[in-house]
Amino acid sequence: MKYLKSEIPIAIAFVILILGYTLEHAVLKQGGMTLWSLLLVILTAIITVAFRIAHHAEVLALRFGEPYGTLILTLAAVSVEVVILVVLLHGEPNPTLARDTVFAAVMFDINGILGLAAIVGGLKHGNTKYNVDSSNSFIAMLLVAIGIGMFIPDFVPESQWQIYSVFSVGIMAIMYLAFLRLQTVEHRRFFEYSEDIDEEAHDILHSPNALHIGVMVGAIILVGLLSEILSVLLDTGLSGSNLPKAIPAVLVALISASPEILTALKAAQRDRMQTTVNIALGASLATVLLTLPVIETIALINGERIVMALTPIQAGMLLLTFLTVMNNLHDGETNAIEGISHFALFAAFIALVAMGLI
Repeated sequence: MKYLKSEIPIAIAFVILILGYTLEHAVLKQGGMTLWSLLLVILTAIITVAFRIAHHAEVLALRFGEPYGTLILTLAAVSVEVVILVVLLHGEPNPTLARDTVFAAVMFDINGILGLAAIVGGLKHGNTKYNVDSSNSFIAMLLVAIGIGMFIPDFVPESQWQIYSVFSVGIMAIMYLAFLRLQTVEHRRFFEYSEDIDEEAHDILHSPNALHIGVMVGAIILVGLLSEILSVLLDTGLSGSNLPKAIPAVLVALISASPEILTALKAAQRDRMQTTVNIALGASLATVLLTLPVIETIALINGERIVMALTPIQAGMLLLTFLTVMNNLHDGETNAIEGISHFALFAAFIALVAMGLI
């Protein structure tokens, strides 16, 4: 009974799914606040399910240990993002959705999560420490991954995009597998800090692994079904409106980042900045190295090119972000001032989205 009570959020989300399918057509006809109210309810349900997926991934990661723990956590987080992206891509044509989502995810992870956590940790503990080797490794891989996946495509002619996409998918798969191996075996110490104290995931009931896997898979499918309703509501709500066109991308990034934000803030409060660095930079790297190949593969199968090249303002924001993170994460310590610099960039990102410039 205790276990069933913990899964009430998923049950509620399932009820919302049924109600959503039942009311969808009536709500689309009525439009207005009714449409946006249902959209908010669906979005809340998706975020709630994402939290449960993250919980089950944490339990499995604790039990299986490394390198499987990192793989489970990463795949669980990215699978939610990919499922929603794939569903949204089947709605109204939006060739820049994948690019905008990956860009928004990096803004949320590095400037939002890292910025807020550095502020919280800095105000409570002063200078908070982490292993500088981890930040250097993450940033090196991120620069190359984003360069290959989002800068170079701007210079690839239309006639050769498929060749470059095949190369991009292959090299990113190699980069991810290599990094996963090095992170969990040869260079595992880079991503640990000696004063960190391991904490157990909420695993009081010691339930079977198969149960956690089954709930995770079912919850991911539920996210996909809820996303179908969300996609239709978004397409109708944004059609003919003056609302920013980047809203779908920002929502996808928000959904995938929500569980990570709380985890990172809790870690910062406990003076565990290493956990925060691993979450913020690791999530960004996973988004680029796992999401882009999946989307590029779908594009190759469909024979329709997806725009991955960054706009000038997106490139400028990424340049500022990487200059800031390289300056701030170079000495193994961070503080509230450095956190504010990242959060200012995150605020600029939100402002640009609201103005319709991203």
